[in-house]
Amino acid sequence: MQIATTVRHARAFFDVLPRPLGFVPTMGALHEGHLALVHRAREACASVAASVFVNPLQFGPGEDLEKYPRDPEADRAKLDAAGVDVLFLPAYEAMYPSHFSTYVDAGTIGTRYEGAMRPTHFRGVTTVVTKLLNVVRPEVMFLGQKDAQQTAVLRKMVADLDVPTRIEVVPTIREADGLAMSSRNLYLSHNERAAAPTLHGTLQALRTAMEGGKSKDEAIAEARTCLSPLAHLDYLDVVDANTFEPIEELAPPAFIIGAARFGATRLLDNLWLQ
Repeated sequence: MQIATTVRHARAFFDVLPRPLGFVPTMGALHEGHLALVHRAREACASVAASVFVNPLQFGPGEDLEKYPRDPEADRAKLDAAGVDVLFLPAYEAMYPSHFSTYVDAGTIGTRYEGAMRPTHFRGVTTVVTKLLNVVRPEVMFLGQKDAQQTAVLRKMVADLDVPTRIEVVPTIREADGLAMSSRNLYLSHNERAAAPTLHGTLQALRTAMEGGKSKDEAIAEARTCLSPLAHLDYLDVVDANTFEPIEELAPPAFIIGAARFGATRLLDNLWLQ
């Protein structure tokens, strides 16, 4: 596996890789969910690139930028073993040189749910991914379903800006008890980790209640009782998969989405309705 730390060196590698090129952007602290994206890219593409960059633009004031888990040596070993051809591992200055001042606005879809909870988050995501796509220039970018609103934001961005990259979304990888794999799971205490799968159970309960004929409001009220008392629910809803506007029926393509805080750790999950 080749490693590039500057835009110039990265482009020199990417320009000569066999095509199609699949790309997996990450913030490191890699787990099996990330590696599932790499494996899918390896199956689908002639070459595979990945990036590891903890993007400060998508962290708001008081969020966990400084303590976000980092394990660069383990990340490199995992990506190499999974078959990545080139790893882009830029420093902050390589991505955001002095006097950097241009940002990509995520639009209306970026103002709901996660966008409402974290107002600058999606602007940071769309800005960094635009930069990464301009450096890597892949035919396909592979994203995980766990961050469903983020994938919808990036699909809209790619379509609106005529970026010649197709997005493929890979299903969420879960622990044996149903908890969606996430780098932030490392923050959970023993008791919080035991309680965390109740978020997934809450989403399943909402789907079951609506399939049983209850209105969305009734189903949400019933499903909330499945969430652990250790958790604080930020939101629970049913949304159109493309616009992330709330909908009242289980009308595919749609997501049941939820976010909850377990102590100081905020977790996201969703169920895909197709």
